Amino acid sequence: MKIDREAVRKRVEALKSFPTLPGVFEKMSRLMSDANTTAGEIADVIATDQALSAKVLRLVNSAFYGFPGRISTITHAVIILGSDALKGVIISSSVFDVMLARGLYDLWKHSLGCAVVSGIIARKKDYPDPEEVSVAGLLHDIGKVILKIELPDEFLLINDIASREQISIGAAEEDFLGFDHSDAGSWLSQKWNLPRSLSDPITYHHRPGLARTAQTPTAIVHLADVLIRAIGFGSGGDDMVPQIDKGAWESLDISRSALEEIICESDEKLEDTEIISVDGDSGT
Repeated sequence: MKIDREAVRKRVEALKSFPTLPGVFEKMSRLMSDANTTAGEIADVIATDQALSAKVLRLVNSAFYGFPGRISTITHAVIILGSDALKGVIISSSVFDVMLARGLYDLWKHSLGCAVVSGIIARKKDYPDPEEVSVAGLLHDIGKVILKIELPDEFLLINDIASREQISIGAAEEDFLGFDHSDAGSWLSQKWNLPRSLSDPITYHHRPGLARTAQTPTAIVHLADVLIRAIGFGSGGDDMVPQIDKGAWESLDISRSALEEIICESDEKLEDTEIISVDGDSGT
């Protein structure tokens, strides 16, 4: 029997399991809507939450943003990353908390790896906002976290089905629920009013041809997701390595030599990447 899709959507829209989003996130979003707001004013709002400030700086200075150890203040982070990417960093810190609290270490590692590779591809293609693409890579599977929170029993059954029948998690979700984690991620993106540069990759990373606004970031995250699965860094919940979407591949126009460089750089950076825990310690 299929799950009531609209009922789950309403539960996602009412979700309060990401504790840092209310308050600071909403204040920051209001400030960012004013063109006269300064980086210092945004930083002052974030600084009111000391734990959040520490997590933001730790995330920004980790390997997948490309600024290891170089950003020392929230104001600097605001200036370097820009408003949309900074929103994503704040969301990422909350997602990280929830993933570890829910025992989703392998999914977090997979998501972190996708962020690393997304950033590398974006820089290779001279995309103007590679940090934001990294954030999109980190958040691409946020829908799986939502399903774990809202449908924990079904989440376990879906994983069992995917393993037993040797199909992808997405296929098992569609068969069992009638929707998949991309749909759940899309609902959350709408609830949080994320920019299309983040919401499109979350919604369409398995179907990049459907993205109409942020085609390039979506294609990059799609390719990064396939590559990180092939590399085997973390786990998206199954052992499947999907085919690269032909349209996304052609739109990125990556040569064989450039792809080899991306894979080589990814291997090197992933070796240096640490899983950042909520208390500042590194996971293993």
